[in-house]
Amino acid sequence: MSIVFHEASKEFHLYNDSISYIIKVLPNDQLGQLYFGGRIHDREDFGYLLEFANRPMTSVLQDYGFSLEHVRQEYPAYGTTDFRLPALEVLQADGSRLTDFTYESHRIFGGKPGLENLPATYTESDGEADTLEITLRDKLLDMKLILLYTIFNGENAVARSARFENHGENPVQITRAMSLCLDLPDCGYEWIQFSGAWSRERQMKVRRLEQGIQAVSSARGHSSHNHNPFIVLKRPTADEFQGEVMGFSLVYSGNFLAQAEVDTYNVTRVMLGINPFGFSWKLESGETFQTPEAVMVYSGDGLNGMSQTFHRLYRTRLARGVWRDRVRPILLNNWEATYFDFDEEKLVNIARAAKEDGVELFVLDDGWFGERSSDSSGLGDWYANTDRLPGGIKGLAEKIEELGLKFGLWVELEMVNPDSDLYRRHPDWALQTPGRTPSQGRNQLVLDFSREEVVDCIYQMIAGILSESKVSYIKWDMNRSITECYSRAYPADRQGEIFHRYILGVYSLYERLIRNFPEILFESCASGGARFDAGMLYYAPQCWTSDDSDAAERIRIQYGTSFAYPVVSMGAHVSAVPNHQLCRNTPLETRGNVAYFGAFGYELDLQRLTDEERCTVRQQIAFMKEYRQVIQYGTFYRLQSPFENNIAAWMTVSEDRKTAIVGYYKILNDVNCEFRKLRLKGLDPNMRYAVEEKDGWFYGDELMKSGLVTTDASAGQPAIGEFCTDFWSKIYVLKGIEN
Repeated sequence: MSIVFHEASKEFHLYNDSISYIIKVLPNDQLGQLYFGGRIHDREDFGYLLEFANRPMTSVLQDYGFSLEHVRQEYPAYGTTDFRLPALEVLQADGSRLTDFTYESHRIFGGKPGLENLPATYTESDGEADTLEITLRDKLLDMKLILLYTIFNGENAVARSARFENHGENPVQITRAMSLCLDLPDCGYEWIQFSGAWSRERQMKVRRLEQGIQAVSSARGHSSHNHNPFIVLKRPTADEFQGEVMGFSLVYSGNFLAQAEVDTYNVTRVMLGINPFGFSWKLESGETFQTPEAVMVYSGDGLNGMSQTFHRLYRTRLARGVWRDRVRPILLNNWEATYFDFDEEKLVNIARAAKEDGVELFVLDDGWFGERSSDSSGLGDWYANTDRLPGGIKGLAEKIEELGLKFGLWVELEMVNPDSDLYRRHPDWALQTPGRTPSQGRNQLVLDFSREEVVDCIYQMIAGILSESKVSYIKWDMNRSITECYSRAYPADRQGEIFHRYILGVYSLYERLIRNFPEILFESCASGGARFDAGMLYYAPQCWTSDDSDAAERIRIQYGTSFAYPVVSMGAHVSAVPNHQLCRNTPLETRGNVAYFGAFGYELDLQRLTDEERCTVRQQIAFMKEYRQVIQYGTFYRLQSPFENNIAAWMTVSEDRKTAIVGYYKILNDVNCEFRKLRLKGLDPNMRYAVEEKDGWFYGDELMKSGLVTTDASAGQPAIGEFCTDFWSKIYVLKGIEN
């Protein structure tokens, strides 16, 4: 058991081979935080880490040496000697917000419990992890707060959440309920966030923590393109491969807050959870409220060490189902090939060409349903448009399967167009505030997924199609944020619940579909990467990373995404040029070399390519089929950042370290440049490696310490047939040589 409780000192020590997390029951019976970091030896009493001082202007409890303002706490409340922002707030019948949750009991057990109606990491055997459940009680309210901690025995990770139980006679309103709070003893960190907008998601932003509040959040109803529910704190001297790093990830897809508050004594309070802005939850007597899960990771081996922990955990103990461990099929999506301009014959011809080149899955995107000839109508009417598809989805799927391909389908189940049969029948099923003019995005409104009857209706429509048709893949899109968030199904004192209830409705629909259609591969999407979060990976093991398929932009997007999310979860496709988002021309080889590092596919009509380009596509597909197991399930290393350099690089290494694939990308060309080498990572130092297109062999330690020579033709007068351009790239394949 990797969790111990020391009765005399009232301390909990959670530890494994790499990390320690220490909690103490304070003199007032609330919980204090003593330590989170690299593994330290257990002892009976870590009380020396709890320091008291009688500071001027301090309000105190019990005696003048004890103030919550100057104590590191585990799950703090505001208003009783602590003036920092709290982890919880409960509005009571008399209008007060003070709470006093004190230690009542605890339970330690093997394994990890699930969270009701919420995504969460899991274990497949009780020996993989240990869980601590601490019960706190507010005696005046007769309300319990249960804090859950799971430490994974093989990973540097702790999963946390909180559950509120109202045992009192009166209802209360929870107005703040964070999933994680961590008080750190100093502020000597750099804060990293991953921010952007549509088509430039998860750009890495770094700044030094200072006194005050640093935060990112979403109030858009989804995790958003703008900020990701994942942050990093690292020591200023830490880099990709050395130094102390902590990562904090929220397993949730709705409104969130990620925050670090540094007080004027340089204590840092990290919080992560549901965004309290606009949030409230009425908790009646006998009811419970469960927060989403947050996962925190400690690494003493830099940013790559942190990322690899998240990758392993999220790939194998968050993603679920039959596709969790399978290599992903190489697909072709028709969207950028046809947009809304297609019929069955055109689709079959595109699919036939894709099959000829080695594609395995054909995906029909938007425009197949209802009266859908543009983005202004049809959403909500999930039945096939037989003018375009005479045999419906069933007939088209059979024709695609006859070609030797699997068939996939695009849906946007959470939305409705005002110009649709569904909206005309049920206008009250859209989220709209009474008396206010509703806004639209992409000519659509958001369905009220807080209502069970709405979710049931959508399920019945889409399940009907899936039951009768050979559908192997679903791309689930969401193309607008939530505005005018009001549900006609709930009273005034429950309107603060709608954002969260909406996400619970999305999760419930996913759960029903994956349970009843377990062989379907789901890919989540939200105008590209607006809901690329850990919560989605629990239901859909891959996500469309960005609507921007330009290779140069995708280097940055995929690089930033890789800090928390595994390569296999990133939908990455080769699209036509000029690129539809930037009108940029990039070489077909580079488009493939970037897209390899993800769930690989194409967004174009292969019939429009030249014979030479088709030959390149066939080579790309053959390469991906040979190496996708290594790329998608190997250990991933970031080597050189596109946020700092003109040249970016990354690599993935097989579990046995006998195969490695290196992606090397020069964004803009240079002339008369220096000789270059790239230090590789993760190889066996004693193994000899053959590198394709290079003579001889190299020991692993050479390649990691001296480096792989990557000098290109721009360093001097190029040989005949050798040249570089802007957006030039190269893939290096390393294969171990048996002694």
